[in-house]
Amino acid sequence: MEIAILIIFVLGYVAIALEHPLKVNKAATALLIGVLTWTLHILAQEGQAHEIRESLAHHLSNISEILFFLLAAMTIVELVDVHGGFELITDRIRTRSKTQLFWILGFIAFFMAAVIDSVPAAVVMYSVIKKLTDKKEDRLFMAGLMVIAVNAGGVWSPLGNLPTLMLWNADKITVEGIIFSSFIPSVVNLLVPLLVLSFTVKGSFSPVALTEKKQESPTSMGEKILVLFLGFGGLIFVPAFKLLTHLPPFMGMMLVLGILWVVAERMGARKSDEISTKLAPSKVLERIDTPSVLFFLGILLAVSALEVSGLLGGLATWLDGVIPDRNIVNLSIGLLSSVVDNVPLVAATIEMYPLASYPDLGTDAFFWQFLAYTAGTGGAILIIGSAGGVTLMGIAGIEFFWYMKRIGWLALLGYFLGAATMILLS
Repeated sequence: MEIAILIIFVLGYVAIALEHPLKVNKAATALLIGVLTWTLHILAQEGQAHEIRESLAHHLSNISEILFFLLAAMTIVELVDVHGGFELITDRIRTRSKTQLFWILGFIAFFMAAVIDSVPAAVVMYSVIKKLTDKKEDRLFMAGLMVIAVNAGGVWSPLGNLPTLMLWNADKITVEGIIFSSFIPSVVNLLVPLLVLSFTVKGSFSPVALTEKKQESPTSMGEKILVLFLGFGGLIFVPAFKLLTHLPPFMGMMLVLGILWVVAERMGARKSDEISTKLAPSKVLERIDTPSVLFFLGILLAVSALEVSGLLGGLATWLDGVIPDRNIVNLSIGLLSSVVDNVPLVAATIEMYPLASYPDLGTDAFFWQFLAYTAGTGGAILIIGSAGGVTLMGIAGIEFFWYMKRIGWLALLGYFLGAATMILLS
């Protein structure tokens, strides 16, 4: 039955990649493979239905935390956007050069992801991109670059992405250890695509502000500053909330959303009915990309089915047996994370190397630091390999093969050169 689960998973990923030729929304395909893989797993385990339902409930709990986190982040970003908060940023980006814009946005996303996590960073950056240019190809290129930037930025901070956070929670790495070991390789991972694009992509673009007649803003400058401060400052506050309360990150995100919602309602109450309706948070919720959230749900369900069926754990054990060099094991895990979600891969690797059996793999061992880098940045090689990539695939409309042709090879080049840098520095 494991073979059947794997076949459905692979066929589902192929269908997702061929979304446009097949004319079937990727969210529908993801939901199908998510449910079918779990159905096959429970049918194959006779007499263990109760245990499997408990396992499903456990994984659904973790998935729900991610989905609520994403929903809250998307809503916060939309609220800031509709109130004109991002205009304070876009109005200060004067350059028309595509190359300069790649560098500016790339490093903003890089440092933002390290503080607020790669998913909300991806959402924020695409909202900024939409304000800068109305050309689809320019938007896609910049959004594709953001996949690399947020993945690279999330590696060197325990709060930047889930694999690094998992290793930190498991006492495999420390904050200072991961920063000192991974920061320079992560910068290299981003610098390589930026340098290549600097020589291959030329020309300029006309910002939206110059090609569209600007309408009178429904909010004042003070209101824009307030919503941007509450929204972006709130996103920065979420990691601190987790550290202070030990509650899941989505709780902090919901707290920020609730505060911003109340403030937005009070600001709208002082305006005309027409403007108040336009700015109302309940109206903003209609702008949320629900299919992208369902797509994320289906993918995570399918990956969790691979984990509970033993396929991912077996793969990790097989890698350890046939590849004696641990650096190559980590590089292989990073390449696998471009196809399969990196969270279960990192979880399986942590279980595969217990401290009792491998006393040389204590806290801040190079193996764990290198795993954080490979699992974190490897997800950018294919757009479906990371939470930030999946998010941008949904909200920016990036096609699988377009990304693989235009951006994926840049991510692969940055991945290997960053890895080589980390090995040399160690």
